[in-house]
Amino acid sequence: MNRTFIITIAAILFWGISLLYPSHSTAITPTGQLQGTWEQIVVILKSARFGSKAEIDAFGANVMQVVPPRFDFAEMAKRCLGPHWENRTPEERQEFVTLFATTLARSYIDGIRSYENSTVLFTREWNNANSAEVDTKIVTNGAKDLVVSYKMHLIDDDWKVYDVIIDDISLVDNYRSQFHRVIMRSSFEDLLRILKEKRS
Repeated sequence: MNRTFIITIAAILFWGISLLYPSHSTAITPTGQLQGTWEQIVVILKSARFGSKAEIDAFGANVMQVVPPRFDFAEMAKRCLGPHWENRTPEERQEFVTLFATTLARSYIDGIRSYENSTVLFTREWNNANSAEVDTKIVTNGAKDLVVSYKMHLIDDDWKVYDVIIDDISLVDNYRSQFHRVIMRSSFEDLLRILKEKRS
């Protein structure tokens, strides 16, 4: 799995020192809720220390207190497994969701600190009653700006991310292609084994 790609996704999902959006946004909008999560991450990062493994582990644990509520990992996992989802038992699905979420979380935490001086611009929001898309631009010093879109849906008054598009590359599509290749070349059980190894 392309580590550079995943780390870039990590930064896009969770990092922002400066968050700019028109003042009329509120916490109940997709943009408002997404921005609120980013701001919590900023607070955690500013107070974090990274001098020891214990401090790094504590940072990761704190980040994971605020990240899961904004992302629908179960829906992301289902979409990433694609047609192979239907053939899995409820127990297999649950195990896959757990392993998938853990894989993403570890990659995100590894990547956050790499984008310490980035600026996130919230540029556009589209939404209807149950779905939304929020466009952003990641501005970094000396690097190419990244255009990022978050696809979200409404669940119990919370807007949750189920896919991220970076420069026209879908996180879900990227994973779906990789997972499909593993399953077709070997088996679903082998995919679970690979995800377990990444977790350890």
